Amino acid sequence: MLPDCLTAEGEQRCRQLLAKATAQLRVRPAAAAVLVPLCSVRGVPALLYTLRSSRLAGRHKGDVSFPGGKCDPTDQDVVHTALRETHEELGLAVPEDHVWGILRPVYDQAKNTVVPVLAGVGPVDPQSLKPNPEEVQNQGYTHFCRGGHFHYTTPVFLHGPHRVWGMTAIITEFTLQLLAPGAYQPRLYFPGFQPRG
Repeated sequence: MLPDCLTAEGEQRCRQLLAKATAQLRVRPAAAAVLVPLCSVRGVPALLYTLRSSRLAGRHKGDVSFPGGKCDPTDQDVVHTALRETHEELGLAVPEDHVWGILRPVYDQAKNTVVPVLAGVGPVDPQSLKPNPEEVQNQGYTHFCRGGHFHYTTPVFLHGPHRVWGMTAIITEFTLQLLAPGAYQPRLYFPGFQPRG
């Protein structure tokens, strides 16, 4: 990500762009919510992901994801769901005033609504997080910029040994488009394909 995307000006711009959607979506019922944690690691802007535990039931065990989960009847709204789940999964308490807003919802295969909540969590030392081993195998961060160019495959982001795909990739793309308009340009990449000149 660009170094200035997490500045006070960048935050204010994002809050303004998300204000209307946040007011509307915050009170709507949803099946689940995830937190999209914007952070910096050693001074470099990053997104914080988790690696879902291989002990979890279901087909997404071992997948890269944002922290989050099902809405609980005791949650006030989707923001509280995302913050509660992040604390449960990573031991990371994110104050509500650090929430920048709500991105457009995504839908799982069963057509359940999943609401992404964008929040600034500041500098993160990955070693200071306390992941719940029942839910999270480990956590990590990734930067999507190599040599000054963003790399993109549809619908997968590749970095290191992990791939970001599915709903997490869609939410990542929404986030990059919001944070780095004009600088983030999705590109199709076909391994082994050589365009004709």
